[in-house]
Amino acid sequence: MIVDITEESVLFSLAPHPLREKLCDRLNLEPGSLEVRRFPDGESYLRVLTSVKGANCVILADLTHPDTKYLALLFLFETLRELGARSIGLVAPYLCYMRQDRRFEEGEAVTSRVFAQSLSLHIDWLITVDPHLHRYQSLDEIYSIPTQVVQGAPALADWLRGQNGLLLVGPDAESEQWVSSIAQASNHPYVIGTKQRLGDRRVEVTLPDISAYNGRKAVIIDDVISSGRTIGECVRALKAQGTEAILCAAVHGIFAEASDTYLLGTGLQTLVTTNTVPHSSNEIDVSELLVPPVRHFLNQVEGERR
Repeated sequence: MIVDITEESVLFSLAPHPLREKLCDRLNLEPGSLEVRRFPDGESYLRVLTSVKGANCVILADLTHPDTKYLALLFLFETLRELGARSIGLVAPYLCYMRQDRRFEEGEAVTSRVFAQSLSLHIDWLITVDPHLHRYQSLDEIYSIPTQVVQGAPALADWLRGQNGLLLVGPDAESEQWVSSIAQASNHPYVIGTKQRLGDRRVEVTLPDISAYNGRKAVIIDDVISSGRTIGECVRALKAQGTEAILCAAVHGIFAEASDTYLLGTGLQTLVTTNTVPHSSNEIDVSELLVPPVRHFLNQVEGERR
């Protein structure tokens, strides 16, 4: 049965996500219903079971492993448009295809630009958490739609605040500005390491002398854990200086190739991540940080209607 909620704001997600119910509750969004399956040949079947005519549609999708998700998302975007959705926005807590931001070797695809151009054709606005802005100053350089970036640092700082005897550790110079702001907000000291990348899965991390912080629990802070090699090298460097209690807190836990198991095997005691990407380590909620930008875009659409 198709449920008619004309002129409401509806949230859809192709897969379960820990932020779905929280965003619906905080923003008074109607949870949309979908039927999603695969034909025997592997092609996608999608049916929208909630009437969306005149509705503002919010799609929630973490874009880890995007090559298996993106085509179904395009089918959803375009089907909602055909069914009369007034607007379509994407909340992508983790945004993919940000790594390749230039052509390092002749003939390489600059996939960040190609992906951004494609996605911009199908949605009206985009919200994400801590995208990997390395050589880009902002998403506006590659996306042609309105975008808003949510910083995950306040959520990590809230989690750290009130805990005693910590030393925050940033793995490399790129992390210093981010880690220093978290340290200041949570009132903990911090150190920054030096990283040398030797390949996709090979890095070396060197830490400064931390003898002044003997007895403190080290918390490695990072934005994304993918292969886990950088964190693993941080653990090695900390243990070499006699640190025994070591934790890691990150915004996005992708944990490619079972790197969560690898990290716990290095002697890391605890892994903590935000709920941008579903994982058993999700301990920090970012839904409150996502509410203002979603409300902004929905109010903007309603303002244009009037």
